Amino acid sequence: MTGALHELAPAKVNLCLYLGPARESDGRHELVTVFQPVGLADRVSLAPAGFGERCDAVICPGLPGAPADNLAAIALRVFRDRAGWDGPPVRVHIDKRIPVAAGMAGGSADAGATLRLAARAAGVDDDELLYAIAAELGADVPAQVRPARYLATGIGERLVAAGEPADFGILVLPARAALATGDVFRQAERMGLARSPAALRDKLHAVQATASDLSGELVVNDLEPAARALCPAIDLALDDARRAGAHHALVCGSGPTVVGLFDSRESARAGATMLADREPRAIATAPWRAVSGRAAA
Repeated sequence: MTGALHELAPAKVNLCLYLGPARESDGRHELVTVFQPVGLADRVSLAPAGFGERCDAVICPGLPGAPADNLAAIALRVFRDRAGWDGPPVRVHIDKRIPVAAGMAGGSADAGATLRLAARAAGVDDDELLYAIAAELGADVPAQVRPARYLATGIGERLVAAGEPADFGILVLPARAALATGDVFRQAERMGLARSPAALRDKLHAVQATASDLSGELVVNDLEPAARALCPAIDLALDDARRAGAHHALVCGSGPTVVGLFDSRESARAGATMLADREPRAIATAPWRAVSGRAAA
């Protein structure tokens, strides 16, 4: 490798999220959810390390925490080990666009992009290996190896391609606060939000029937009451999304980001314009198109 390689790392939104019971094996909750990657994306590059640098490095300006703890750095280390790649040290640079700790899988997106870049640099063409590594890194990472619309079950790691959706608009309303996923799940347990196994199966069957064009009554996030309890500012964001014309507004994943869904990208842009004075600013986007590998404009 003589020059830099580049990948976009799209954020995801959960168009629905149904919470099932906790598993006896590890205490983690069974889920039924639809992941939709969107055009809001980090930019990730991989290049040869600088002169004299003997170790891989992951650089992400403004990201809290030690660089070695970054999920992309862990992905790179695990890839070298699993693939047996002993190529020269590399430097990964992440230009963050996705809000941090926002329920949009930004860290997982960066890890997925890093795995794609490392495989390209190493000349490895083995998606099964990449998915196996991703599953070790976290429940959201497998869907970010090859971003597309997926129906996800288990804890989010079992994926079935859901097809390309019709075009629509998405208004992303980030929050100043951050929410830890574990805190939101613990709050959901305290509030008794989990569905029974039978009720979760019913929702799975309903989502399976319409996953590529999810019907409105299924656009629900069972974690939303827990996220709202921990972050009351979410209520204002939900009101903002509806005021801007969204036909559905819901918390994204474990929050605190709120997304509003619109019939078209133009309507989402109009909603963002209506909320131009909002801080953090509203972001209009659209579904990521896996066929072209590029974000929708």
